[in-house]
Amino acid sequence: MKLLKCLLFICLAPAIAFAQTNPNIQEFDNYVQQAVTDWHVPGLAIAIVKDGKVVFTKGYGVRELGKPDKVDTQTIFAIASTTKAMTAACAAMLVDEGKLHWDDKVTDYLPGFQLNDPYVTRELTVRDLFLHDTGVGNTDYLWAYMNIPADEMLRRLRLVKPEYGFRAGFVYQNIFYVTAGKVIEKASGIPWEDFVQKRIFTPLKMTRSVPTFSKIKGVPNQSSAHIKVDSSIVVAQKDVTDAIGPAGGVWSSVEDMAKWVNCMLDSTKYNGSQRLLKPESWAMLLKPQTFVPESEFYPTARVTKPHWITYGLGWFQQDYQGQKVDFHTGSLTGLVAINGMIVDKKVGVYILANLDHAELRHALMFKAFDFFALGGNRDWSKEFLALYGDILAKRQKSTKEYEARRVMGTHPTLDLKAYAGTYSDPLYGTVVITATADKLTFNINNFITAEATCWNYDTFVGSYARKEYGKIGATFNIDELGKVSTVNVDGMLLTRR
Repeated sequence: MKLLKCLLFICLAPAIAFAQTNPNIQEFDNYVQQAVTDWHVPGLAIAIVKDGKVVFTKGYGVRELGKPDKVDTQTIFAIASTTKAMTAACAAMLVDEGKLHWDDKVTDYLPGFQLNDPYVTRELTVRDLFLHDTGVGNTDYLWAYMNIPADEMLRRLRLVKPEYGFRAGFVYQNIFYVTAGKVIEKASGIPWEDFVQKRIFTPLKMTRSVPTFSKIKGVPNQSSAHIKVDSSIVVAQKDVTDAIGPAGGVWSSVEDMAKWVNCMLDSTKYNGSQRLLKPESWAMLLKPQTFVPESEFYPTARVTKPHWITYGLGWFQQDYQGQKVDFHTGSLTGLVAINGMIVDKKVGVYILANLDHAELRHALMFKAFDFFALGGNRDWSKEFLALYGDILAKRQKSTKEYEARRVMGTHPTLDLKAYAGTYSDPLYGTVVITATADKLTFNINNFITAEATCWNYDTFVGSYARKEYGKIGATFNIDELGKVSTVNVDGMLLTRR
């Protein structure tokens, strides 16, 4: 997941022009710089669009800790799940052309597509692919714990048992956006990555944007990814996102993304009179489609206190100061993004940063709304720092309490070698476990490895080789014959061969 100049220079002419008419522009600049410092973010880029113009854009900090290269407005980051709005726009283009309809059945385009529930398979529409309402729980293990192509991810969806009723809830998804990409390919005749390049990047002149991770190889001026390990911030390995491109695969610069924000703010108009979508299709993208429960929304709601929270087609939505906010975050290992708009005030913000789940993105979005459109001087950075600091403290307290309940000094039921072997599942793949000395080594789908020692009887805990994955937890089950029968690895239940 995982270079040009000038930490303090506002690099676009429109930004300078705005500074000349607003004597307080330096105040906003200073606020961003202080937030970057307070949140310990190595580097960040931000762009503000107002009334059809980019009024502020700037890079802060460095592309990689320990190296001098600065972040600027051309620095490439992962835009992650803010890609989802682009994929929805691609589908809307095909709706405009009569090649696709929101309420078409998915199986009209993908006859072999199948979910666990035959009824849902039959009734699932193109619209549902964008709304996180299918009844299927989180399926990110299909790309986070294995390296399989998109078609294989979709094939394995039939093995996933539903967690809630069809269209009766909301659980955030990535794989269904991958499915949407396949529908776009079928309806248009070209792969999603070619479609988004041809129909969005090219007309908007987004020359620093690519649809897949493989296309940024060798491109200069890229940000590295960073994570926090204990109390230190270290460089992390970037996620390879090609297989989930329609859900979060685009890589871009903040200058390019400002063009996208400007287009979306003005009903997809660009170059004066041209447009990506018909006005009614643009409106459909931003129309609230389903309610979002608090448990699936952002913790920031505890501070912003919205009266309603909904989801459109690739956009989260809430009210703020009497205005409708359309926004979406993007998060990959060590890289984050946020895209926010208040259409009625013709103001939009786009932020990219290179620290894992750096939630100053929310703070700067609301600060930009206040400063450039709505008024108010709340210190969102301070308030969100306190919010997320409290969340972290509670999580750490809960972890300590959980660990305190284990029985100290326990040993595995069997000799360590008895746990070694090959475990598999049609959905989760294969885990090969070997025993060496006092620990077990896990090879998960020839993709990620970890080591663990006895933590409590037949539960083993340790660390993944990739630090960004954190800790691994594995619990073994002993059958009535005294042999190991299954292992549960971080919620994935696999059977011994």
